[in-house]
Amino acid sequence: MSLKVPIETSARHIHVSEADFKKLFGKEAALHYVHELSQPGQYLCEERITVVGPKGRFENVAILGPYRKETQIELSMTDTRKIGVPGVIRQSGHTDGTPGCQLIGPAGTIELEKGVIVAKRHIHMTPLEASRARVKDNDEVFVITQSYERGLIFADVVVRVSPTFKLAMHVDTDEANAFANDDSPTGAILKLFDGQTYSLEQWADEVASGIYR
Repeated sequence: MSLKVPIETSARHIHVSEADFKKLFGKEAALHYVHELSQPGQYLCEERITVVGPKGRFENVAILGPYRKETQIELSMTDTRKIGVPGVIRQSGHTDGTPGCQLIGPAGTIELEKGVIVAKRHIHMTPLEASRARVKDNDEVFVITQSYERGLIFADVVVRVSPTFKLAMHVDTDEANAFANDDSPTGAILKLFDGQTYSLEQWADEVASGIYR
C-alpha cells in the first residue's frame, strides 16, 4: 500500500543565524513566535527582512525559526530572476557555491556571499513511513500528483527521514502553480525502473532515442 503524501507550498522565506539576526534587528532583539508550521519545532516569526539583489528586491520576507547555524534564503526560480541572482537548486543547508544577496533589517544591513537557494523538492517522513514506502534518507524518487486535470509527475524528489518529521512533500510556488488547484493536494511515490533512482534527463534522452525501459 502506497503512502498518500500531502503536498505543501513553501513560499519565499529566510532561515537566519542568531549572529546575523542580531546585526539586522539589534543586539537585544529576539525571534517572536507567531504560529507553528507543519514540521514539528519549526515556526513562523513576526520579524520580516528585505532581500536585495542586483536587479530588484523583495520586502517583508518571512523569517522561520528557530535560528540556524547559517543564514539561508529560499526563493523560487522566478524569484531569483526577478532580483537578478542565479537560480541554484540545492538541498537545505547545502549553500557552498550559491549566490549571495543583501539583507536589510530595521537595525542594520548585511552582505551575504552565499546562501540563496532554490530548494530541491523533497519529502519529509518518519523512519516508519520510509520503511513502508521502501525508501531511505537521501533517496530520490518520482511523485505523481493527484490534482484535477493538472496532474503531473515530479522527478528528483529527495526523501528526508527523521523521527521528528511529519509526512509532507514541499514544493516552491513555481512548482505548485504548475499543478495545484485545490486546498489539499496530495501525491504518491511512483515506482519506476524497479524502484531505483534514475535520472530524468537520461530517461528523456533514451526515450527520444527510441529506448524504452
